[in-house]
Amino acid sequence: MKKILVIEDDLDIARLLRIHLEDLGHEVDHAATGDTGLDMALNGSYSLVVLDIMLPGIDGFDVCKRIRSQNQHLPILVLSARDDEVDKIVGLELGADAYMTKPFSVREFAARVKALFRRIDVDREGGVAGAQEEYSFRDLSLDVASRRATLSGEALELTGREFDLLLMFMQHPGRAFSRQELLESVWGYDYSGYSHTVNSHINRLRNKIEKDPSDPHYIQTVWGIGYRFADKPNGAAT
Repeated sequence: MKKILVIEDDLDIARLLRIHLEDLGHEVDHAATGDTGLDMALNGSYSLVVLDIMLPGIDGFDVCKRIRSQNQHLPILVLSARDDEVDKIVGLELGADAYMTKPFSVREFAARVKALFRRIDVDREGGVAGAQEEYSFRDLSLDVASRRATLSGEALELTGREFDLLLMFMQHPGRAFSRQELLESVWGYDYSGYSHTVNSHINRLRNKIEKDPSDPHYIQTVWGIGYRFADKPNGAAT
């Protein structure tokens, strides 16, 4: 059983989500405003936050941003009546793990929650059995089992998506990935078309791991294609 926080001002929707999450065997808390939800998310012990965007008080985007600034790993599933592509991109770039548009089917919602928890369980178990557990390149190291990244021995604060992106690159040094390939591999097929999300995550990763993000030596741009991880000790940005 996992503990889930639902931040939703529509009480009918909140009640419906509670019923189906409890049917899945989870414990559910509810907040009806952004301010209350943010306080609960930061001070409670939750395995998932289900977050509406249009909330009284601070809106869901701001809640997402503030949660992510203090907790890099808490999964956030955004629900929104706004179907604008810009809103979806903003939500994902602020650190949401998934974005669903209202109205949605209960079956789809349950499937998305299960998928998020499956990813968490895989992370906790250290990935696929038999897979390499550690990756190192120059001063950068990843420990897959503990989901820890270090640079010159110092711990890096990476979000779940940033870690997954870096892991994908370090597993395939020298291979060029298109933005679409990275979206499908790291975010899942349903994020097709949001290439700006990849760009923003790459920029944030570079700010954390590169001495000079404008002249990257780890994550290189391959013009006309996408990105690749350096495969030579003295590799420079393409």
